[in-house]
Amino acid sequence: MRYDVVVIGSGFGGSVAALRLAEKGYSVAVLEAGRRFADQDFPKTSWRLRRFLWAPALGCYGIQRITLLRPDKGHQGAGVLVLSGAGVGGGSLVYANTLYRPLDPFYTDPQWRDITDWKAELAPHYDTAERMLGVTVYDRTTPADEAMRKVAERMGVGDTFHPTPVGVFLGMPGQSVPDPYFDGMGPERAGCLHCGECMTGCRHNAKNTLVKNYLWLAEQAGAQIFPMSTVTAVKPVDGPGYRVELVRTGARFGRRRRAAGGGVIEAGQVVFAAGALGTQRLLHTMKASGDLPRLSDRVGALTRTNSESLVGATVLPGQARKRGLKYTEGVAITSSFHPDERTHIEPVRYGKGSNSMGLLQSALTDGGPGRGRRWAKAMFRWPFAYLRAMSVRDWSNRTIIALVMQSADNSLTVRLRRGGLRSTQGHGAPNPTWIPAGNEAVRLLAEEIGGLPGGALPEVLDIPLTAHILGGAVIGADAEHGVVDPYQRVFGHPGLHVADGAAVAANLGVNPSLTITAQAERAFAAWPVKGEPDRRPTLGEPYRKITAA
Repeated sequence: MRYDVVVIGSGFGGSVAALRLAEKGYSVAVLEAGRRFADQDFPKTSWRLRRFLWAPALGCYGIQRITLLRPDKGHQGAGVLVLSGAGVGGGSLVYANTLYRPLDPFYTDPQWRDITDWKAELAPHYDTAERMLGVTVYDRTTPADEAMRKVAERMGVGDTFHPTPVGVFLGMPGQSVPDPYFDGMGPERAGCLHCGECMTGCRHNAKNTLVKNYLWLAEQAGAQIFPMSTVTAVKPVDGPGYRVELVRTGARFGRRRRAAGGGVIEAGQVVFAAGALGTQRLLHTMKASGDLPRLSDRVGALTRTNSESLVGATVLPGQARKRGLKYTEGVAITSSFHPDERTHIEPVRYGKGSNSMGLLQSALTDGGPGRGRRWAKAMFRWPFAYLRAMSVRDWSNRTIIALVMQSADNSLTVRLRRGGLRSTQGHGAPNPTWIPAGNEAVRLLAEEIGGLPGGALPEVLDIPLTAHILGGAVIGADAEHGVVDPYQRVFGHPGLHVADGAAVAANLGVNPSLTITAQAERAFAAWPVKGEPDRRPTLGEPYRKITAA
């Protein structure tokens, strides 16, 4: 099998690549390690582990990956627990459909600020991404929003509180209508039920996943998607082009069906879009094997956690039932506020019965020396209250999760070691295992709802937790400073590209999906129409701005 372009991964960057390159006349194959999901295939709750969790070795082919990126030997404290997506549609299946433009420090980060005026260059592509993803401002106020607004006011920043821009068809709840986005070219949609089930997979046809927009249109334009296809290698062939080797996901000893193309597909060009860790893993492996020897030594550098912390407040089960609490009401994220110019806090929810993530909760503790002792003191001071609060019974109905993000300049460096990827402390300050403004907000939130403040168990162990891993193959002016050029072409190997979160150069301080999409829109707008001259500067030459092809 041979295509003009092979795209590895079907998340935000890969989906943009599939559509825009198919529209420009290229033959496109999209290789996705996960399975396809129809709306009715998503789990009813997060306890349906075979459909919710991604663990092929255990027979689980769901939408939620949980990856522990362990610290390299001698670098204790540099690990991170990563939540990411799986399946055709990538992270859009499990993400909180929250689509912000980033805070200003993102555009002026030292890694890339001298290349161009990124805010100006990306602005029209943010417009396109918002239109394609159906961004609208959430139009209801939920009980969690009321509590969070009061917290913002008590912190003196009530004026920063606002509803969230979301990728959801709000419409009339449960009412199906013809495609409302693409002049009838898209699928029929149904109005949101505000049930909070976004992050276990929307079974109600309201969430604007990539399957409903970019991938839907890409397949109509001729792109072919191959699910359950795990790429193991990308190697140059004689002449221009690459050989992409793959196996059927979960296959053991040849007992299952063979992968597409008999396990080999050739392409003139390859787009890496397997997620920040997936793309890094492939690039590291190909560099170590000698198949892609000219890859920049910066592979793995500037891996970002989006400087995140996950905390929350929980009401005791008996009180929650007595008060009839329903913090599941709404879409996954419905509002946010800014306690300072670099920090962003959002209330997050799961749907009714989706309580498995409550297994990660623990007592809230501030970081620094003696954190373990402070955690033990809190647990022993109120043992029965915390044990009842940490029960997963009806957890989603009585809990408000707080997602705290920052645009701070901190990072990890990820390297390939025997047994997988390992991380060390990178450029900037250490990635936070707690954020003071977030802990303050959650303590106030607990007061507002009459509950207990809580943190994530990994953070108590000084392991950061992130739902938005970024970087590791970032944009740079040259191979000494980045892995890809400003058009997201891989230095040293013409025909290779990175289009996912791995190319994001800095922490955003907001949910990153819109930025990944906008960066990809900009990169593929510059590709020539098939058969026409390429107006981009030659790979390795200084950056030169061009108009879209």
